[in-house]
Amino acid sequence: MPTSSQKSKNTHQEWALQIILLIALGLVLVWLGHQTWINLKSRGIQSGFDFLFDPAGFDIGETTWIDFNSDESYWVAFAAGLLNTLKVSSLGILLSSLLGLALGLAASSTIWVLKAISRTYIEIIRNIPLLIQLLSWYVLWVEYLPASSDPIILLQSLFISQEGLSFSGWVWMIPMDGSFLDGHLQWNAPVVSPDGVQSALNASPEFLSILMALSIYTSAFIAEIVRAGIASISKGQVLAAQSLGLIPSQISRCIVLPQAARLILPPLTNQYLNLIKNSSLAVAVGFPDLVSIGNTALNQTGRAVECITILMLVYLTLSIAVSFVMNQIGQSMTFKD
Repeated sequence: MPTSSQKSKNTHQEWALQIILLIALGLVLVWLGHQTWINLKSRGIQSGFDFLFDPAGFDIGETTWIDFNSDESYWVAFAAGLLNTLKVSSLGILLSSLLGLALGLAASSTIWVLKAISRTYIEIIRNIPLLIQLLSWYVLWVEYLPASSDPIILLQSLFISQEGLSFSGWVWMIPMDGSFLDGHLQWNAPVVSPDGVQSALNASPEFLSILMALSIYTSAFIAEIVRAGIASISKGQVLAAQSLGLIPSQISRCIVLPQAARLILPPLTNQYLNLIKNSSLAVAVGFPDLVSIGNTALNQTGRAVECITILMLVYLTLSIAVSFVMNQIGQSMTFKD
């Protein structure tokens, strides 16, 4: 049996090996970057990230929290695209999780109708490519819904048309030439005019198409993960809970789901990462996400390596952040002795 000194020696060797591998990887990346810079320079191609501080010269049709215009710098444009990506990804994760959980519970139900509907949904949605679903939703919004001058009105607060969704709600109104702190809350209600629906709260058909496609597509995979997690729990525990007089909802909430969650979490993390990366398909319907902004900047500046590097680093950072958060949640669920 190894002694404590031998264990310490093995640990030091493992750390030394990891450090050597990281240094070697760093040297390889530096060498590749240097060779790329030499090749670009020999061909007379400009390189570097200085272009980020130049005026972008293009407008962004839809932004989140940033009032962007063509005089803003490229880095502001990338920031606006990133915020759009974060908006559609975070909402997509929320909606797909709720829908996937409901479908997974239905697929595990003893009610035949619920199980059949859930299984049919899962099999159909999982086997239709995401891009086709995205384009189908977009065509539905812009072709088959009524014009904005004659929208579908639900509960006098939700207006649906080819221009997207307009809805009622509280908005922070900023006076002209005033600061954010000078504003005040005001109730906004959409108004229909000959020119269309006028509202301060809107969601474009491009945003709605990518959001619905991502949410519905990912929910089918999450539903199957939830169903498999629930099926992995021993039926003996369920029978024991029933013998104690617990009702089905109590058994699911107190016995099955807490244990299944630990098994569900790792594959669920993969689906969240897939959703974030799949949000790059928004460029197919014209939603100005990070990839769309990157493509525009690349075409205007010719800095292909730099723009692609920015995109890769941003998606890598988002993936690492999501993985870290989910790992922390998983560790908190681990049973302690």
